[in-house]
Amino acid sequence: MTDPNRTERTQMAFARLLPKLFRGGQAFVGVEASLSSLDADTATTRPPGLPHSVAELVAHINWWNRWMLDIIEMGEAQPYPKHAADTWPAVSSEDWPRVKNEFYELLARIDPHAARPDLANPVNHEETIGELLADMALHTAHHFGQVVTVRQALGAWPPAGGGDTW
Repeated sequence: MTDPNRTERTQMAFARLLPKLFRGGQAFVGVEASLSSLDADTATTRPPGLPHSVAELVAHINWWNRWMLDIIEMGEAQPYPKHAADTWPAVSSEDWPRVKNEFYELLARIDPHAARPDLANPVNHEETIGELLADMALHTAHHFGQVVTVRQALGAWPPAGGGDTW
């Protein structure tokens, strides 16, 4: 028999942890710091030997976060993209402010879902709401590690507000 108090405590812990996983700032440099003081030309520059710019990484994160949020908010499965390349939108310097703002708008849409009482409900091809949220957090953190690497390769790290550089 499952202890309802334990289940509730576990869910509350997950609800507290999830926003930290999306935003960083404890276990890794926060997303705000990672994107701070980054102009459009730098954000859209691909360093030699690396496959993506910061702007392309953020646009890719946006694509998946939007896809998964739509599933959660509509409550129904969506088809997977036919090709991975479909999830990597092209981003010009003019697009950077929109892409960056969209990232923060999607992040704000995620917050209310962290404390949902139905996180164990399946919603997408057997994945639960909680699993999708965790996937989104891990995917975002993975690519923000790449954002830092791209910025380092461009000589644009640490940002003016600092980063983990000790």
